[in-house]
Amino acid sequence: MDQQLLVDIIVQIIIIGAVASGLMAAFGALTVVERKVLGRFTMRYGPNRVGKFGTLQIVADGLKMFFKEEVIPKHVDRLVYLMAPGVALVPALLAAGVIPIASQPLVLPFQVFGSTITIYPWMADINVGILYILAVGSLGTYGVVLGGWSSNNKYSLLGGLRTSAQMLSYELPMGVALLSVLLIVGSMRMTDIVNFQASYLGGYLWLIFLQPIAFLIFYICGLAEAGRSPFDLPETENELIAGFATEYGGMKFGLFFAAEYIHMIVLSFIISTVFLGGWLGPFAQQIPVLGIVYLLIKVAFIVFTMIWVRVSIPRVRFDKLMKFCWKFLLPLSIANAAVTALILAILFF
Repeated sequence: MDQQLLVDIIVQIIIIGAVASGLMAAFGALTVVERKVLGRFTMRYGPNRVGKFGTLQIVADGLKMFFKEEVIPKHVDRLVYLMAPGVALVPALLAAGVIPIASQPLVLPFQVFGSTITIYPWMADINVGILYILAVGSLGTYGVVLGGWSSNNKYSLLGGLRTSAQMLSYELPMGVALLSVLLIVGSMRMTDIVNFQASYLGGYLWLIFLQPIAFLIFYICGLAEAGRSPFDLPETENELIAGFATEYGGMKFGLFFAAEYIHMIVLSFIISTVFLGGWLGPFAQQIPVLGIVYLLIKVAFIVFTMIWVRVSIPRVRFDKLMKFCWKFLLPLSIANAAVTALILAILFF
């Protein structure tokens, strides 16, 4: 094997490990941040006992989950029951593989064993990035459905059935909303989408201004895909105890918990990249580190809006949830794609 290729593979493996570790750390921090923000919205303090301002609460929660007794009920399908949390978590991590976080690769000013070290701001810059995200993101549904089915509990099964119906339904308008973006950009590569936004008005013609309806549809469908309120019907505690996670505890429950929050974080990265210009901002092309800062600010804003939605909008009824998708979001997304295609045909053909 070529020595340069070997060094590049090792560097990519390190980057993959760093991204996965970063997402898990972000999940832990976000659980505390959300509880603090929810507390402020509802005139409470939130966690404030463990560490300064409650900053070590995630350490306490992690230790609690880690040391809890691992109970596996006798009536469950053991193999599928144990696999389901991992099946839910891994696709959430994999979806981050095509999200670019800076404008250009960083070449380090030294060599290892005579080979140049290049750090790419993405794990894979493939030409079907959008398709990859939709395909991998949908795999997380299987973990939730298998967890509900393998538990052999009626509440868990109902949660799993709700998940399959909800997530499969909302994937349709989500995909059609992205189709409107692809018609404008002409590429499914994530870096091409950002570069398109960088080509006009000095990098400030973000796609949210060209496709506000597609942005709203994608954002709403993203909440449903991640199981976030007001679309958290698969685990609604006042109806199904904990839904698909009723029979899970300890670290197995923690993995389901992590999957939801990592889906939330990755979704924010996707929205920021596709609709908000990704790393674009003042002097981001000249100073790549600034691009990372801009992207993280945009991601933090999207995450904050998701928390805001949770505390502001009540949970919807399941039949109205499905009706909203099939009778409103899907026709609206199709109409938006048709109008976009018509306008592009008039302008360029």
